[in-house]
Amino acid sequence: MAKVEMKSISKVYDGGVRAVDNANIVVEDKEFVVLVGPSGCGKSTTLRMVAGLEDITEGELLIDGEKMNDIPPKDRNIAMVFQNYALYPHMSVFENMAFGLRIKKVPKAEIERRVNDAARTLDIEKLLDRKPKMLSGGQRQRVAVGRAIVRNPKVFLFDEPLSNLDAKLRVQMRAELSDLHLRLNATMIYVTHDQVEAMTMANKIVVMKDGKVQQIGAPLYLYNHPVNKFVAGFIGSPPMNFLNVKVMEEGSSIMLDEGSFKIKADPGHNEYLKKYVGKEVCFGIRPEDLSYSDKDAPNSMKVKVTVVEPLGADIHLWLTTDTQNLVARTEPNHSFKVGDMVVFVPRMEKARYFDKESELAVIPYPDA
Repeated sequence: MAKVEMKSISKVYDGGVRAVDNANIVVEDKEFVVLVGPSGCGKSTTLRMVAGLEDITEGELLIDGEKMNDIPPKDRNIAMVFQNYALYPHMSVFENMAFGLRIKKVPKAEIERRVNDAARTLDIEKLLDRKPKMLSGGQRQRVAVGRAIVRNPKVFLFDEPLSNLDAKLRVQMRAELSDLHLRLNATMIYVTHDQVEAMTMANKIVVMKDGKVQQIGAPLYLYNHPVNKFVAGFIGSPPMNFLNVKVMEEGSSIMLDEGSFKIKADPGHNEYLKKYVGKEVCFGIRPEDLSYSDKDAPNSMKVKVTVVEPLGADIHLWLTTDTQNLVARTEPNHSFKVGDMVVFVPRMEKARYFDKESELAVIPYPDA
């Protein structure tokens, strides 16, 4: 397989629009890297530059140390799986998977061996004689992946391949693609706007916004140590709560005053918050780090229930202070009604703080 290096690559369209701006990303050999971010963040454009479908305006793309900027797509030994499958409707599954090999004049016996091996890997052996219209969405996706596998590429590229599937099938295909990565021991770059896909599938996540790379790291590192407010709010479901609070010093304690409640910061965070005394910061706390209390408790927040979302294994509660909204995730053995005043105790050691102007994390963390 292959190592992919993107060195300060940019894509600038006519009019000076920077779809990708100075991205530095390294995909190690056999790594599963996911590019994630909202629509228009530049993730698909980055993938297309790796594939050779978009010219690189600035910077260098290296695969196994070889510069690829001017190498045509067909000579990069890369296979790409698209969102819409792109299967030929008049061809059988076998013919769809074999098409690229026939164009390259691979011997017939070798084509049959590769297609049958890929079909066996993807459990679609019984479908080889069918046309695409006779397949389900998940089966079509397997065929598209199989067409990529038979080429034995250095790098697999996936451009939102699960977005056309229903929720249940997406969960199944996530697991199958992760398993396929392990079995093929392949280098894979995967693009999605779904942070759940990124968290569950990736060895490493690249978070992008407005064409810029925001942070790169292992899924749990990004979850626990977001470098800025955007990453903190993008990684995690439901997303992190953000409340504007005023930082106050009372004796040896740092207090956070929201207006409707006042809570004490974790002592381990005091040294970083002292410079904000008398100012406002953005206090971040994840829904799963809010613990319900059936009575008044120290260092708690009293909030009003606005929406109750029972999800079976847990309940998502939409809450409001006098002026700000938040979400809590709690166990289903509690009964809540809209309008209830409830008490939640935040796990302050899990709290995150962000500068209101720069939106950067107030507390520095070690490199991933």
